[in-house]
Amino acid sequence: MFTVMTWNLENLFRVGQPGGPSTAAAYEAKLRGLAAVINDHAPDVVAVQEVGDPAALDDAVALLNGSWQAQVSTHPDVRGIRVAWLSRRPISDPAEITAFPALLRPVQCDDQGTTLGQMGRGAVAITVTTDAGVPVRLITTHLKSKLLTFPGGRFNPRDEDERARYAAYALTRRAGEAAALRAALTDALNGTGSPAVILTGDLNDTPQAATTQLLLGPPGSEIGTRGFDQPDRGDHQRMWNLAPLMPPGQDYSRINSGRKELIDHILVSHALVAPLSTVTARAIIGTPLASIDPSDPAARRDAPASDHAPVLATFTNL
Repeated sequence: MFTVMTWNLENLFRVGQPGGPSTAAAYEAKLRGLAAVINDHAPDVVAVQEVGDPAALDDAVALLNGSWQAQVSTHPDVRGIRVAWLSRRPISDPAEITAFPALLRPVQCDDQGTTLGQMGRGAVAITVTTDAGVPVRLITTHLKSKLLTFPGGRFNPRDEDERARYAAYALTRRAGEAAALRAALTDALNGTGSPAVILTGDLNDTPQAATTQLLLGPPGSEIGTRGFDQPDRGDHQRMWNLAPLMPPGQDYSRINSGRKELIDHILVSHALVAPLSTVTARAIIGTPLASIDPSDPAARRDAPASDHAPVLATFTNL
């Protein structure tokens, strides 16, 4: 059996750092809360996002049961947040994914015409081997946020035309980042579909969003569709989103302005959904998630938990 968790830790900084908690007590409470969830569910690997300070991640790992290895991205965004893998198993073949595909031109980011030709936050890939001796290629990512920022650090636009432009910039960036990930997935699948490949992370959009869908590869065989049980030549290139397996009440990972949404995802290759009965997936809603206010991201600075629920998948055939 092999269990994967993905979790946006929400601004994991130490006290005194921008975005970090204002007191040592608030910091300790957050660390204890994060560690308690991971210890309770005992995953083999944990993909984490919004690690602001690698030292803060070390503080959290020190509270975990057992021995853990970490692979932390060296490509944070302008705020300093990045992704990482934690693993109870030895890590091999680490790699960082940053560049857009060769034929994809840099995308516009603002009204000044600034362009970006790489992921704003680099993704991280590792390989671990299960108890059954199966190597699993794992990739974690954190795509461009849906929460818009405007010139001067504003979270509200001057007018609706500005909002529309910056929403378009954000969407184009997220699409470019998804294309970079899709290229990495194609490489990991190696043209056969037989490798065990898992993509996890905060995709900052829902399962049906275009940026999420393009990660899947050839359409038509998603879980719950008529094509799922019909093998075809596209299977060796496909990834399957486990969202349809999540039970009601455990099928969302964030509450945005009162609306439940699943933006933290686990996608897997064909080797891991055959047979489907060997896979389970759910969000861990231990306590009610707080509803975030997009207009005031700093409001949760001293919150004792993350504004995201962790998402967990277990594979009994590994």
